[in-house]
Amino acid sequence: MFVQTWNKYLPIIKILMKRSVNGDQSLEMNSTDFQRAAGGRKVKFSFSIELVKGRMRNILAPAPLARDLITALEQDDVTHALLRKQEYELIMSSDFKLKIKNCTPPVEVSVEQVDEPEITAEAEPEEVKTGETKEIEE
Repeated sequence: MFVQTWNKYLPIIKILMKRSVNGDQSLEMNSTDFQRAAGGRKVKFSFSIELVKGRMRNILAPAPLARDLITALEQDDVTHALLRKQEYELIMSSDFKLKIKNCTPPVEVSVEQVDEPEITAEAEPEEVKTGETKEIEE
């Protein structure tokens, strides 16, 4: 029902998904596009879904609007690859703003330990090493 409408916005969504690595992105969409696609039916135009490695988390039966967005994203090669590699939260508000949040945990960079030369104390005086003391003659 809404796949064609989502395909209209797909080029912009694709760019915002790539930019979401640096911070949350949002897109204001035209309400009449979605109302026409609904064909007069009462549809809930808001949703919140989490996509982890291309699969939905926390939703058993998403709203038709959310399901069609996922369908449109999976049909595009670029967005399909992004969905498989990263985690996203997509939030659509009732005022037709789509918020794209990249929830991919940061990759831990392992720092290899560099072999550092051992720091040794300066050579100690002979009497300290042996434990003997020498008397100083005057």
